[in-house]
Amino acid sequence: MDDAPEHLELRRQSGLLVRWRGGKESFFPLALLRRMSPSADARAIREALAANPLTVIPSSNTPGPLEALAAELVGNYAVRIRFNDGHDTGLFSWRYLREIDPTPQASTTARRSEHS
Repeated sequence: MDDAPEHLELRRQSGLLVRWRGGKESFFPLALLRRMSPSADARAIREALAANPLTVIPSSNTPGPLEALAAELVGNYAVRIRFNDGHDTGLFSWRYLREIDPTPQASTTARRSEHS
């Protein structure tokens, strides 16, 4: 199965819109992408939180809301997103994006039916 998307649209102040082959659309809010980054440091924070929910999460020194500055395709298998807090080390593979997809399957199908 080829899990590469047909289209990616970075919305710098809100998130990443992905249109998958087959027509499904997924929207990933920036806060979710930043929190679920597959980078080693973000994974370590998630593991620490799972072990101890009272873990102190490092704060950002960036004033204002989280924003995406850029997105870069990495080969044929991933996208790297650069955030305004300086984070840019996570590679979001297509498979990983499907795993963390917050878009309910039923509502996406229903939405597509409404537009047909």
